[in-house]
Amino acid sequence: MTQPPRWPPGPTRPMPAIRPGRWSALLCAFGLSACAVQLPFQAPAEKVSKTTVYQNERFQADETFSRLFDGTVEDTCEAARRALLSQGYVISPTPSNAVPASSNNSSVTGRKHFQPDGEVHVEISFNVVCAPDGRQDLVTTAFVSAQQDRYSLKKSSNSTSIGVSALGSISVPMSSTDESLVKVASETIPAGAFYDRFFSLMQRMLGERTADR
Repeated sequence: MTQPPRWPPGPTRPMPAIRPGRWSALLCAFGLSACAVQLPFQAPAEKVSKTTVYQNERFQADETFSRLFDGTVEDTCEAARRALLSQGYVISPTPSNAVPASSNNSSVTGRKHFQPDGEVHVEISFNVVCAPDGRQDLVTTAFVSAQQDRYSLKKSSNSTSIGVSALGSISVPMSSTDESLVKVASETIPAGAFYDRFFSLMQRMLGERTADR
């Protein structure tokens, strides 16, 4: 059996050098790497700047946390105290340095606890400051601010071991779980219907107090 003739090997051509930038194009063409496609005249992605909180403070006259009442400072703050007590708020004693001694203002502070979920606790704290307004201090401005604090139940496990000498190096593992409330959020309740309901209850309490005289 005759074998086909063998041709002498010709000169080998060197493979052209591929630039590093073309390797990524080749890999992208064969699907071996991720390809970032950028359209013509497309600007690079920019980071979205977050708006700072204080820029939302408009200081508009229609968003005040205050209301005028026809009554003295004492009667107005007493109406605020009774309004909070009627809704289950616990009145806290006012610190001696909360209101200057030379001021005619008076203040009331109350707190109430809520549990909307099994592991979520919410606390609302009220702060009412009554300031005289007008002649003879017969008109009072009540400034009210309420803060909502949210707490979450955090569980942490602790493990210990007890060695029993009579049995050699045998140790009995013992574990315990500690639970504690951790504050996760705090926010001042914005002006709106929440304060309107409180002011309406204050007005009713003030009217009942002045009607008894």
